[in-house]
Amino acid sequence: MRLWVCISRVIAASAACLAAAGWAAERSPQYPVKPVRIVAPSGPGSAADTLARTIAPPLSERLGQPVIVDTRPGAGSILGTELVARAPPDGYTLVIATPALAINLSIARNMPYDALHDFATITLGVKQPNVFAVHPSVPAKSVKDLIALARARPGELPYASSGVGAISHLTIELFLLMTNTRMLHVPYKSPSGGLIDLMAGRVALMGTGAIATIPHLRSGRLRALAVTSATRTSVLPDVPTIAESGVPGYEAVGWFGVMAPAGTPKEIIVRLHNEIVAVLNQAEARERLKADGADVVADTPDEFSDYMKAEAVKWAKVVKAAGIRLE
Repeated sequence: MRLWVCISRVIAASAACLAAAGWAAERSPQYPVKPVRIVAPSGPGSAADTLARTIAPPLSERLGQPVIVDTRPGAGSILGTELVARAPPDGYTLVIATPALAINLSIARNMPYDALHDFATITLGVKQPNVFAVHPSVPAKSVKDLIALARARPGELPYASSGVGAISHLTIELFLLMTNTRMLHVPYKSPSGGLIDLMAGRVALMGTGAIATIPHLRSGRLRALAVTSATRTSVLPDVPTIAESGVPGYEAVGWFGVMAPAGTPKEIIVRLHNEIVAVLNQAEARERLKADGADVVADTPDEFSDYMKAEAVKWAKVVKAAGIRLE
């Protein structure tokens, strides 16, 4: 009798534990249960900031929680990106990835994070091509003309960029490497500074954002030679690519994606990927990004990871060949 009582008590206790466990599991918090923050590691109005602010409102609706954009510029995107690398891997702090992640691997010393290992990729959101624009006084009306001019005046033709190691700098350096030509680099502190001097004729060429350049192309203050993407862009459909203009295989674009800290649970990455891609595929988001000169990609986490690794390899070769160093 006593044995039976003991057995009954064990069974009852086990059932109670299982019921409690089931109750807890059934009612455990499901992601997300609090606001999600997206860090844009460059200034207000930048492409990273625009992408974050485009996806935040509809993503908030889909997740059922506020999605807050935190603009954190500084040190060439390093400050804001480091903040996310050090954040808890719980899906509540994300970052907009930029080309600087791949470029800084080979150009910057003592980086506070490992771009290829300290983050979990979610999706490559958009690609944003630049346009090779020249001052009207430059006697080049095509890429072939530009190559001929650079070869006739090696190291003399001045080109502008938004700073040493910036994508606008490496965009030209890749072109010079692939065409075996030389020009004179004139770095500025911002894209606008270079664009102003380009329109004034103080520099001959700049590889800069298409949207910022279009008004000056229409007014005749600048002339477009080619776009830097692999295919023509919808915002300048009549302007050929550099690849189709005699430099096959050339591509150098700004790209912007979404990442989380490494170690973020896979189920959270999958949820964020599905929701962000759904947002990017909405007509309203596509039109807003198109107006900023960006083409939506919305790929998978693995595809984004592979793309970033390929970009790191490409820019490392350019950095080494051009002898680029940050001061």
